[in-house]
Amino acid sequence: MKKLVNVFLFSALVLFGCEQMNGQQSNNTKATKVQADKWKNKLTPNEYDIMVNKGTEPPFKNAYWNNHEKGVYVSAATGEILFNSADKFDSGTGWPSFVRPVDTSKIAVVTDNSYGMERTEVVEKSTGLHLGHVFDDGPADRGGKRYCMNSGALKFIKQ
Repeated sequence: MKKLVNVFLFSALVLFGCEQMNGQQSNNTKATKVQADKWKNKLTPNEYDIMVNKGTEPPFKNAYWNNHEKGVYVSAATGEILFNSADKFDSGTGWPSFVRPVDTSKIAVVTDNSYGMERTEVVEKSTGLHLGHVFDDGPADRGGKRYCMNSGALKFIKQ
C-alpha cells in the first residue's frame, strides 16, 4: 500500500510540475512575442533574422568582414558600443572577428546547442539579442579568443 501511495504522489507531482511548467512556457511565449514585435518594428528584416531568430549571414558576403576602416561597431538594436576596429582581425572565416569586446559588461555568453554541436553564443547583455559566437582559436598573442560576429547585428561608426 505504501508503494502505491508513493507512486500516486510521484505521479501527482510530475503532473502538477508539468502543468506549472506549461503555464510558464505560455507566459514566456507571450512575453517573447511582445519583445519580438518590438524588435520587428525597430530592426531591418536582416537584423531581425540575425538578432531575434539567431540567424547567420553568408561568409564573405556581409558588410563588415573585410572592413579595415578605423571606428567602432555598435549594436544594431541599441547603439551600444560593442567592438573596436583596433581589436578586429582577419580570421579567414568571412565574418568580422574581434579579439575582445570593448566592455565585457555589454555582452553575455551562453551555451548554444543548436545544429547538433555545442558552441558559445554571444548576446547583447541588455537585450539578450544574438550577436554571434566566440571561439578559442583567435590570435594567441592577443588573448586567444575569436569573437565571430554577424555584420547584421552591428553598425559601423567611422572615426
